[in-house]
Amino acid sequence: MRAVQQRCDDRLALPVVTISTVMPSNEQQVFRVQGGCPVGGTFVPSGNKNEALPAVAAALLSQGPVTLENLPDIADVRVMIEIVSRLGAGVNWNNAGALTITPKTLCSSAPHEPLARTIRGSFLFCAPLLAKEGRVRMPRPGGDKIGRRRVDTHLLALRALGADIRLDDLGYDMRLDGRFKGGDVFLDEASVMATENAVMAAALAEGTTRIGNAASEPHVQGLCHLLNAMGAQVRGIGTNLLEIEGVESMAGGQHRIGPDHIEIGSFMALAAATGGELLIKDVRPQDMRMICLVFSRLGVTTEWSGDDLLVPGGQELEIVTDIHDAIPKVDDAPWPGFPADLISIALVLATQAKGTVLIHEKLFESRMFFVDSLTAMGAKIVLCDPHRAVVVGPAALHGATIVSPDIRAGMALLIAALIAEGESTIQNVGQIDRGYVAIDKRLTALGANIRRA
Repeated sequence: MRAVQQRCDDRLALPVVTISTVMPSNEQQVFRVQGGCPVGGTFVPSGNKNEALPAVAAALLSQGPVTLENLPDIADVRVMIEIVSRLGAGVNWNNAGALTITPKTLCSSAPHEPLARTIRGSFLFCAPLLAKEGRVRMPRPGGDKIGRRRVDTHLLALRALGADIRLDDLGYDMRLDGRFKGGDVFLDEASVMATENAVMAAALAEGTTRIGNAASEPHVQGLCHLLNAMGAQVRGIGTNLLEIEGVESMAGGQHRIGPDHIEIGSFMALAAATGGELLIKDVRPQDMRMICLVFSRLGVTTEWSGDDLLVPGGQELEIVTDIHDAIPKVDDAPWPGFPADLISIALVLATQAKGTVLIHEKLFESRMFFVDSLTAMGAKIVLCDPHRAVVVGPAALHGATIVSPDIRAGMALLIAALIAEGESTIQNVGQIDRGYVAIDKRLTALGANIRRA
């Protein structure tokens, strides 16, 4: 035991990522935004945040080094890397955005609790640590305060594959006798992270596993491709039925994180709402079909040239009504439906389009509460209930002092501030930093008047 602890201490002494770099140091920082001018230019999207988090966790399943390219340098990713380092894995993140994790020998089966409590992505360590160490102690995960975010589906899947899980007031004590056992798993909801935990567990299980009602978002597909690059046998990628033939071990591998379609959608909406012309490079068209379709209902025109997406400048946004001039609806759904993470962005975009639209967020009961800030800025919104809002546009927004409540609502309010006449102050910008790389610097490069104070 002393040797294991010494090995852990030695690894933590390595000059990799330190806790001071990942704990929120920007909670007291604000954005000063002068709005009312077009934002445009050329934009290259970052790597997908929601693919990067499970990819970092999945690297622990390997017996050799795993290299992840195009990793976004955001707060949530840094927390995951710090957790991996504290578990005893070797970590090397170079300036080109490539992270190499060497997880041969771990020194702990319990993710660092203060860090694990800060983000929901920490729950992705359940399957890898059970498979590698036979047990894991997990606190209740953190993350955005957008309503109840159940972990029941994760536990259902892990138990179905052989894990023994006990709950107490502080978290979850999980144990596994030997290897996971393959089986038929049907998820009670198409949960992205639960699917990711299930497929990571099945990758090293004895026998074959079928996961029904699986999530199929681009980031889930990315994780499956990473696992296959490490030696797993995952079939049905991109569908709602995954079949995994378990293997005894996985070697190292290399994987490039795909472009973040949520970030791309956010910048599309920003350009269209401010009247700027924006060229977005290196986009995966197959990831953007529903996003472009829904934005077109809000009057946004886009043009494709290979993998580059153009949002033309000076668009006159007008909501497209349904047949017989009925009020249209924008709602979220599991992939390939419209992503829930873009509902807040779509709502702000709708405030600048002529007409009326119903925005329906089905998943989280607190995500829509940020509309109070928008109405204070002059938006014409009726919040019908926690899940639905009627937006009438266009509305002339004006500057205000507002607070970022979560990652996506924070970005939505930042877009509103860039639309508005006058200066806005956005507080709690650490929430935005959790999901968007160097957002103030990148917006400044596109002509925005924004500074961090």
